[in-house]
Amino acid sequence: MRFLAMVRATGASEAGEMPSPKLLEDMGRFNEELVKAGILLAAEGLHPSQRGARIRYDGRQRTVIDGPFAETKELIAGFWLLQCSSLEEAIEWLKRAPNPFDGMPSEVEIRRVFEMEDFGDVLNPEQRQHEQQLRATINQQT
Repeated sequence: MRFLAMVRATGASEAGEMPSPKLLEDMGRFNEELVKAGILLAAEGLHPSQRGARIRYDGRQRTVIDGPFAETKELIAGFWLLQCSSLEEAIEWLKRAPNPFDGMPSEVEIRRVFEMEDFGDVLNPEQRQHEQQLRATINQQT
């Protein structure tokens, strides 16, 4: 099972403040542990929302909304993508992570990623095969 662990943004991350060298070192060590355990698929930080955009969908209409976005507590500052056997395993790993923001309270939200088998009969055989081909192409490109 794959799990996305999303680091919630703070005022500091939205202001573009970079992490301290110590935090980068601690995060590097933690990520190395995840790699050695064979569960880290990706881990990245995100630029502040002022450098981003949102696209609002309403029927056929598309509206682009430029950042920054007002509700910092609802924004994501970074993420880990983990391959774990259960939510409990993902929780145990992330409890060991350094605090993403030096000395400030912060939150990491963990959500399971949908896998093809989660869709059951909703995906017909053609859709399932097409999805498998897309994933194979992605794997070849990386």
